[in-house]
Amino acid sequence: MSDPKTIELHPIGHISTPFKSKADAPHQPEGGVEGIITLLEGQNFEQALEDLAGMEKIWLIYLFDRNPNWKPKVLVPRGPRQKRGLFATRSPHRPNPIGLSLVDLVSVDGLKLRVTSIDLLDGTPILDIKPYLPSVEAHPYANPGWIASAELAHQNPKYSIDYSVLAEYKLAFLANHDVDLKPRIERALIHDPSSHPYKRIEPVGDSGNSFVQAIRGWRIYFNVIESKIIVSDIRSGYIEASFESGEELADENAQRSFRDKWGM
Repeated sequence: MSDPKTIELHPIGHISTPFKSKADAPHQPEGGVEGIITLLEGQNFEQALEDLAGMEKIWLIYLFDRNPNWKPKVLVPRGPRQKRGLFATRSPHRPNPIGLSLVDLVSVDGLKLRVTSIDLLDGTPILDIKPYLPSVEAHPYANPGWIASAELAHQNPKYSIDYSVLAEYKLAFLANHDVDLKPRIERALIHDPSSHPYKRIEPVGDSGNSFVQAIRGWRIYFNVIESKIIVSDIRSGYIEASFESGEELADENAQRSFRDKWGM
């Protein structure tokens, strides 16, 4: 007889996404980003996928396979800088590392599913797929508790953001290389530009108003003056050895072009 305290789960496949590390992935599903789910062969999953095509949204149940521990209280990226009870959040640091994401289904081709609006890391094991049923699962007027005040605050930014001429020039250069950093910068900073581990914001020097934010392989340098944020510079976050090591880099083509123009 199996141990009643032990539950065995077996992946049915894996997803391929552009997000190679936790720092790359958005905190919530990001529209337009595509992933490919590949289910295992020899499991009759072809039959299990029948009738799924034509559904606009599906639930993915998956394994947080890169979270070795859980935390009863976690610091969340939205709202005031304070810890929340784990079960009142969607943090990946859970006692059973199971994730749930609602994604857009684009197509089903054999054992491959194209999906968009994802937040899963590349290679994440998929445990199950379920259809989204708007008639029973959509409750737009349900009270979301503490999240309501956080979302209200999000609608009323506390800070305005300006960019130096150099920062604007570099951001435009990156946008021409398919790297659009400005929306991610503004989402992270307009409400709270202070040091924050989830937002990867750290102080620079001893002035108390200079910071650097890490976004994927980029470093955003900015100053805070009263209620204004001034983004002064954009730099690569990779050292020269990274380009010579053969390791896979986030936004690699843009990184190399950026390095050729501005150095490190």
